Amino acid sequence: MNRIDSRKYNNNVNDKQLILVVDDTPLNLAVLTGMLEDQYTILTACNGEEALAVVEQTPPDLILLDIMMPGLSGYEVCRILKSRAETADIPVIFVSALTEASDERLGFDAGAVDYVTKPVKIDLVRARVKSHLALANQQLACRQMVEVRTRELEQTQRAAIVMLGEAGHYNDSDTGVHIWRMGAYAGALARALSWPIEDSERLELAASMHDTGKIGIPDSILKAARKLTEEEWEIMKTHAEIGYQILSESDTPIFQVAAEVAHYHHEKWDGSGYPEKLVGEAIPESARIVAIADVFDALTMDRPYKKAWTSEQAIELLKKDAGSHFDPRLMDVFISILPEILEIKAYWANKESPLE
Repeated sequence: MNRIDSRKYNNNVNDKQLILVVDDTPLNLAVLTGMLEDQYTILTACNGEEALAVVEQTPPDLILLDIMMPGLSGYEVCRILKSRAETADIPVIFVSALTEASDERLGFDAGAVDYVTKPVKIDLVRARVKSHLALANQQLACRQMVEVRTRELEQTQRAAIVMLGEAGHYNDSDTGVHIWRMGAYAGALARALSWPIEDSERLELAASMHDTGKIGIPDSILKAARKLTEEEWEIMKTHAEIGYQILSESDTPIFQVAAEVAHYHHEKWDGSGYPEKLVGEAIPESARIVAIADVFDALTMDRPYKKAWTSEQAIELLKKDAGSHFDPRLMDVFISILPEILEIKAYWANKESPLE
């Protein structure tokens, strides 16, 4: 658990906050403890190593830290604390006999929020401690609020993605959870291609919106239970551009990927696809991934005009079309992760909604 999750933001004045005092001189520890123990709960450590052990066991709300100590110096202790996510936001105030401006500068460079010189003055120490604890509590409250708002935004964004994905197939003959299953296939292939986890997850969601542009295709064409005329087919192909125009209205990363996929997932490796007849690696890799996932899923699902193919039959066709329709390198990787693809297929077999 990180520091933001574990700390309490408490307005109850009867709850004493926890302060760690670190100094190698017992007299200094006693002086600082005496100044603060009526208002705060005090922990002490007599060197840097001990201080780090105390922080790991019982994270304090603030640290008063000496600089010149045997073993790890205060500067080193502070840098270690600031390098760790779980302790980086603990305020550190240096309390030192070093009075040069360069010493103070080194303290702030190490990550301290304040610097107090010895001999210490009781009113000054109390004021600095109170001020930095209040500031830390405000920052913590703000971070927690941002986390809540971020989660709400993510939930809203996911709901929008679900609606757009479903809208693209509302009047189509696709059934069940095709768009979510093929999105999972796309995410698995992206991971196998060593895409970063965040990008793979983004593509998995974005893939569900690949046919958003079908919103703009007339029902008479979209639902035609016959072979389309040449003129109708040209209209059908415009769904790639329509989807791109809709999704590119947002500048958020996931919708930018979705717009790219919607635009290019019907391009073919040999340049015979649409809408721009791109060839080979000129086609964005996101769209090349989705093309494989989309066709595999379409072949292996029941449609009003056909029975589902077996996975083996679908793979044979995809292998045959590698180098013409599909990127042959991506096709090889897809085949190499076929056990994972079949696990995904089985997982979605009995699901009716991506939100189940």
